[in-house]
Amino acid sequence: MKFIHITDTHINAPGNAKQFPIAHHVEKVEQAFRHIQETNVKPSFVLITGDISHGGDVEDYRFIRSLFNKASEELGVPIYVVLGNHDHLPAFREGYLGETPSSDKYYYSQHVEGLRIIGLNSQIPGQPGGIIDETQLVWLQQQLEEPAVKGTVIALHHPLIYLGDYTAPGMLVENRNDVMQAISGTDVVGVFSGHIHSNYFANYNDVLHIAAAGTSFTAEFTGNKEYISFVDLCGYSVVTVHEDGVTAKYIDLPRPRGEYMKLSISALSDKH
Repeated sequence: MKFIHITDTHINAPGNAKQFPIAHHVEKVEQAFRHIQETNVKPSFVLITGDISHGGDVEDYRFIRSLFNKASEELGVPIYVVLGNHDHLPAFREGYLGETPSSDKYYYSQHVEGLRIIGLNSQIPGQPGGIIDETQLVWLQQQLEEPAVKGTVIALHHPLIYLGDYTAPGMLVENRNDVMQAISGTDVVGVFSGHIHSNYFANYNDVLHIAAAGTSFTAEFTGNKEYISFVDLCGYSVVTVHEDGVTAKYIDLPRPRGEYMKLSISALSDKH
């Protein structure tokens, strides 16, 4: 079976002052959905791993829900999301889920054609970094006690894998070793994340980890590796789960490749 992995859409409703400067993030998400349909991928679902909004309010999440509902209807598959550091839980619950606003963590387990999807909430309110709290860890262990027919994929915003020179405060799940221990020896076949706006792939204990670039922009090191350049690129991954494991193919969509801005690596931990 196949599914689509998208991350870091950073969407606001048109006209919202919080919108990322000189960006066309809605246009890029629409471009990705259109490309999926035109290339006849026929996924079983779409997985979006956080920062679905850029500092979103209720109206932003209502707009995002309408955008994703339209794509879900056109593709004929469900769309599952998790939240990132730029997302706001109360506004998400009210605007996207249609619930009473609250700061209760958003996490879940779903089954699609025998594959289990576990979505985790790695947000730390007001901070760029991530953590999986004790409540979620206990729940995760309980979920994984019984294997799913085709295994389990885990979705969260912050990566669990070491990123080499890109590893900086706020980049990874703080208690990633605890999460790794919880999934070790279980039926988990893949862990999918975003946050870093760059493509990293790793294998830990026979589990594929993908920390993917976003649809909104890609982060690239400059020559001296002291700064990161935010570039107008856009893409998504087609993931195939099969008897031998998991295969992912990154699709790079045509964009002008202009530079938005540069950001010092040392400043990353101060950014929300």
